Order: sequence, then C-alpha cells, then structure tokens
Amino acid sequence: MTITATASAARARLPLALIGTAGLAMTAVEALNPDYDLVSETLSRYVHGTAGWLLPAALLAVGAASAALVVRLGAGVRRAGRAALLVWTIGVLVAALFPADPPGRWSRPSLSELVHGNAAFLAFAALPTAAVLLRGRLAVRRPGLRTALSAFTAASVTTTAGLAVYLADVMDGGPSLGLGDAPTPVGLVERLVLAADLGWVALALVAVGARGERGRALRG
Repeated sequence: MTITATASAARARLPLALIGTAGLAMTAVEALNPDYDLVSETLSRYVHGTAGWLLPAALLAVGAASAALVVRLGAGVRRAGRAALLVWTIGVLVAALFPADPPGRWSRPSLSELVHGNAAFLAFAALPTAAVLLRGRLAVRRPGLRTALSAFTAASVTTTAGLAVYLADVMDGGPSLGLGDAPTPVGLVERLVLAADLGWVALALVAVGARGERGRALRG
C-alpha cells in the first residue's frame, strides 16, 4: 500500500518536475549564450547557439506537462477552456520539433521558421484564453490558490497582448519599435510571457492534483 501511494505521489509530481526542468533548461541556455541579446532576440533562436538542444528539450517537457494537465482536468470543466489548453499543448510540441531561424532573419523566414512561429503564436494566444476560462473553476478546486491564479492569469493576458504588438511590428518588414539600443524588445516580452504561462501551468497542475483524485474533480 505504501509503495503504491509513493508511486502515485511520484506520478502526481512528475508534470511539475517537467515544468521546473524546462525553466532551468531555458535559464541555462540563456546563460551559455551571453552573445545573444535577450531584449531583441526571441529565446527560440538560441537553438542555434551553445547547448541549443536544451531549448527544444525544454519545450517538449512543457508540452508533456501541459498534456498531463489536459488529462487531469477531465471532462468536467468548460470545453472551451480545455480546448484552448489543448491548442497550447500542441502548439508548444510543434514549436519544439521545428526550430526557428538563426538571429537576424526577420524578412526571409524558412519553412521551419514559419511552422515554428505560427505554432508558437497559436500557443501564446491559447494559454491566456485557457487561463481566463479555467481560473474560476481551478480556484474552486483549490481556494488557497485563487489570488495566485488571478495574478498569473492577468500577467499572461497582458504580456501576451504586448507580445502581439511587437510580433506584428517584426513581421511588418522588420522591427521598428525599439527599446534603447535594441531594435525591438520582442525577446524580453516573450520571456515575460513564458514566465507567466509556465507559472500558470504549474499552479493549474497543483490545483487539479493527481489523476487519482478525479473523484473530486471540477464540476460545471
């Protein structure tokens, strides 16, 4: 009985461990590539730098953790919210499999860049949508997380709106909205979006608990 309970607890913690590992991998690849400009270059382009394999590995980990969240939510939550979360999951996984172009190639994207960029765009749009639709039910499940869920939901929505502005600027013939010496702060804003989104996914995983707890799953 103890062994079974321990194994169940380990499975419950695995998606959270994947989110934490992904965050560490992204931080590591950032630290290993000091020549890249974190303000103007999106994190996706680090795949061409030192230990660039850490980035797709991190995205695969995020996708796997998000898939676990979709499963643990079950059918009792709002379908639109669960569907949006599924779009986020698929978008992250596709973005992991198709690398972005090297830095500086704004105007002539490759096919891989186009697939990566569109998948990432859909994922970034879907997560705040899911956060807004699911926040209330998750808060009912874990009232102690209500404030944190609201904060991360607001952060995801606002940072994603900012990212949309800078991405539109970049795709319109190249960056023109600069910040200091950087031609565009799209990289910095993208990192803020990632921090907000990964934080929300982690909180949602805590809120829904393990798969075995579905007997008390969300209703409505």
